Amino acid sequence: MTKPAMSGAAPSEGPGQALAVTHKSVLAIAVPMTLSHLTTPLLGLVATAVIGRLGDAAALGGVALGAVVFDFLFWGFGFLRMGTVGLAAQAIGRRDRVEERAVLVRSVLMALACGLALLVLQKPIGWLVHELAGASPAVDQALSAYYGVRIWAAPMSLANYAVLGWLTGIGRTGHALALQAGINALNIGLCVLFVLGWDLGVAGAAQATVWAEAAGTLAGAMMCARLLGFRLDLPRAVVFDRARLVETLALNRDIMIRTAALLGAFSFFAAQGARAGDTVLAANALLNTMVLLSVYFLDGFATAAEQLCGAAAGARDRAAFGTALRLVLIWGYGFAVLAVGFFFLAGPSVLGAMSTNPAVVAEAVAYLPFAALLPLAGVAAYAFDGIYVGALWSRDMRNLMIAALAIYLGTWAALRPFGNAGLWTALLVFLLARGVLQAVRMPALLRRTFRPA
Repeated sequence: MTKPAMSGAAPSEGPGQALAVTHKSVLAIAVPMTLSHLTTPLLGLVATAVIGRLGDAAALGGVALGAVVFDFLFWGFGFLRMGTVGLAAQAIGRRDRVEERAVLVRSVLMALACGLALLVLQKPIGWLVHELAGASPAVDQALSAYYGVRIWAAPMSLANYAVLGWLTGIGRTGHALALQAGINALNIGLCVLFVLGWDLGVAGAAQATVWAEAAGTLAGAMMCARLLGFRLDLPRAVVFDRARLVETLALNRDIMIRTAALLGAFSFFAAQGARAGDTVLAANALLNTMVLLSVYFLDGFATAAEQLCGAAAGARDRAAFGTALRLVLIWGYGFAVLAVGFFFLAGPSVLGAMSTNPAVVAEAVAYLPFAALLPLAGVAAYAFDGIYVGALWSRDMRNLMIAALAIYLGTWAALRPFGNAGLWTALLVFLLARGVLQAVRMPALLRRTFRPA
């Protein structure tokens, strides 16, 4: 029997068939998602450049701080994307057309509820932001102007998370790329128009994001409706099915805790670097910028694992699950080897182009070997994250992330006398621990998931 390819397959009803997972399947998901991730830093660069043209350092600082605030705030709701991918992929694997639509509706409703909660709590959140920022009065004023406008994008931004997750889960990563790129492109265009054309300043940059996210929500709704043949009607009992709601809430809770632990790990790294002095802080920032580019590619392969393994788990096709796991790791490690080679060969030149401060560049070059090994150390961590999300093993992913965080902090404490070298080593151990712990736990989870009915 010929096996249908998993990636990009149109939602269908009827009994399940064996699933085919190929190199093409992996790349058809990973490449669009990587490109989607790469559009986000471009948006930040353009916004910074546009505000920078005003010649007001306080305005630039306020927008930069505001962007960081919303990145952290919305990152905490990443479960709206990740959880939706796994649930939608499993519905696709089961050929459950009704649940496929229900996952979308539930996820969007939950996203809107979270967004409305942020609007209701915007004043206490804003107060906390200003207390933690500790900025000068001028920067604080610019931050207030930016925050006060952009917070109104919260419901739309989170709804877009849910839609992007659903599109990815059903294998429509080309649609997800088009939606994400469209939102960012519109945001860039409106930012230039509002700030430089209409002289709306910091508030204009925030308004650009609000309008772009609103347009993205509308476009996403039309895209999903078209993919579903405009069959969006669902019985209330299906949407609010108690068992499905409990499953969704538990999944999102676990992913949120896992994300908080991950955020804590990287925040701790940044804080320890700052305590080591301005030169070390700047050097680590340069290295992190280089590493971030490789992370976008690893995220792309992780997304492929989410969709392919999720569909295989939904279809109870252990062979397809194993093939997806193997191919994602092969492509991940292949890319990581290339990234390591690039870092060692071109890293010093890239760092020299990124900064004109000789002391900072020299410091960054000294720690370049640690940063160069991060993509290689992180392949399994990112790949297994995707696998666990697709298979809905969220509780184990949460627990293993917390265990890896404890190993990370313990390693840092033991290597603290070695300064920044000890900090980078601890980060490498953290990534390795995540991958190893999940690999060791996986055989038991596979037996549980694919045991005979």
